[in-house]
Amino acid sequence: MLEVELTKKLKEFTMEISFQDGLEGRDGCLGVLGASGCGKSMMLKMIAGIEMPDAGRIVLGGRILFDSEKKICLKPQKRKVGYLFQNYALFPNMTVAENVAAGLTGPKAFREERVGEMLERFHLKELAARYPDALSGGQQQRAALARILAYEPDAILLDEPFSALDGYLKEELQLELLELLSGYRGSVVLVTHDRDEVYRLTKNLMILDRGRLVEKGGTGQLFQNPAHYLSARLTGCKNLSRAGKLSRYRLAALDWGIELVTCEPVPDDLSFVGVRAHDFLPASGPDQNKGAAENVMPVRVLTLTESPFEWVVVFKNAGSGEGEKKPLWWKFEKDIRHHDLAGKMPQYLRIPPECLLLLRGQ
Repeated sequence: MLEVELTKKLKEFTMEISFQDGLEGRDGCLGVLGASGCGKSMMLKMIAGIEMPDAGRIVLGGRILFDSEKKICLKPQKRKVGYLFQNYALFPNMTVAENVAAGLTGPKAFREERVGEMLERFHLKELAARYPDALSGGQQQRAALARILAYEPDAILLDEPFSALDGYLKEELQLELLELLSGYRGSVVLVTHDRDEVYRLTKNLMILDRGRLVEKGGTGQLFQNPAHYLSARLTGCKNLSRAGKLSRYRLAALDWGIELVTCEPVPDDLSFVGVRAHDFLPASGPDQNKGAAENVMPVRVLTLTESPFEWVVVFKNAGSGEGEKKPLWWKFEKDIRHHDLAGKMPQYLRIPPECLLLLRGQ
């Protein structure tokens, strides 16, 4: 278990963050999602001992790594924390085998045996004598992980390890990372600004903004039902409108020019409403929906874009006063072999009440 409570004054803001749950190996990887510059990497560096907090406490597996009141601050090499950098940070003048051995101590026989185990586990035996510049991206990642896991750390920190990779290689290495870490029992923390990456790789999630924890919970649940405006935006919700409560189950979407019926009670502190681009449904006119007339709007298409597997429609609510309304995004699946939209563009779209995101903050 990793317990973190720290404060550090940065140039743009003061970082104040506290968490202690969802980090044991059996609970899966913890994701930290946030925009660039929000303090994600700084948090990892303070856990690893590369940077020092102004105040706070960091405890890993019952061991105190940092405590400002008790004046405890272990050096990075004493913390048993593995840090995987974006570029993997292999020593360029060392072979793969020498890189894996770099963090080991103890008798020579022990070190040689441990390196052999890691080379075998990470499928690096045939690459043992190669230097990092002769390795592919995936091979470099495996070598860096082998070096980290060789000395059996209590936690592994992953600092946007896929940010510099192209899409195909990124997905391939993400799956490989999941497999390599499947038997690891310590804490794993992944920081990223990529929503697809965090959804694929993590089981628990924290949303970070300007050094503050905005929201936390299960990754799937936070994507499905975020409570905060920023959480919805960072998890990919493109349609967000200022909102006002009208009644217990009714709200006004101020930027879309429509009143909406909800499934859940509208909170008193509601500030925004969201709907994901894939959640719109084609509808008949409001008078022909036979009980499903709520949340229906006429559509005026602004742009229509074809992707290999979906159509992307940007539109406005074509009801009265549309000039003041904010555009919305609708995405729906298509077959890569068909490019004709004939008969597929409805005059009306409906937002199912259960798909509305009722959000606070900004």
